[in-house]
Amino acid sequence: MAVLLEPLLQPEAVVQARLALLAEQAAWQPGSATAGWHARTVKHNRQLDPRSDLHGQLQELVLAAMQAHPLVQATAFPRRIHSLRFSRCGEGEGYGRHLDNAWMPDGRSDLSFTVALSDPESYSGGDLVLELSAEQQRIRLPAGHAVLYPSTLLHQVEPVGSGERLVAVGWIESRIRRADQRELLFELDTARRLQFSQHGKDEVFDLVSRSYSNLLRLWDG
Repeated sequence: MAVLLEPLLQPEAVVQARLALLAEQAAWQPGSATAGWHARTVKHNRQLDPRSDLHGQLQELVLAAMQAHPLVQATAFPRRIHSLRFSRCGEGEGYGRHLDNAWMPDGRSDLSFTVALSDPESYSGGDLVLELSAEQQRIRLPAGHAVLYPSTLLHQVEPVGSGERLVAVGWIESRIRRADQRELLFELDTARRLQFSQHGKDEVFDLVSRSYSNLLRLWDG
């Protein structure tokens, strides 16, 4: 299940981040340096030097927004949000079909996320394409919006035709390791909140809440 975070970052913060990333002094490195051995042949992008002050500043901004977003908490059950990277793709650059590594430098990758920092009208191409069981899902986000999806999905970033595609990407190690269990918990939580809004704290709400809490205990990995 792919979840859209609309929006994640406020417009002013996105503009400031974009200006800083496009400034001449921003320290960009080949993205292939952080790719697994099997992904280096298809990874053609640039990434901000993680040792730079700018990376630290922008990482703090994005992580705070992710941690505070209610849908992240309700669907991802994060144990840690980690390994943030800032990616830049210009003309001809992209990231071919691949699967994210199971382990990143700072934790397991149960869910992946992409935060758009460029306006979609400012570049052509560069769509994120997720391979679902029966179809492909093509995603092109407004600036400041994000998408959260299982790291088990094959996916790609199509080559950029013109302009500059700037995004932040990162991963979540979830307390609930299985995607189907996370989806069921989200549905139960949605159902109990709807029941409470319509009927208050009644017997049905209590029973659904009991099942929700007990499944959290059972599946916490």
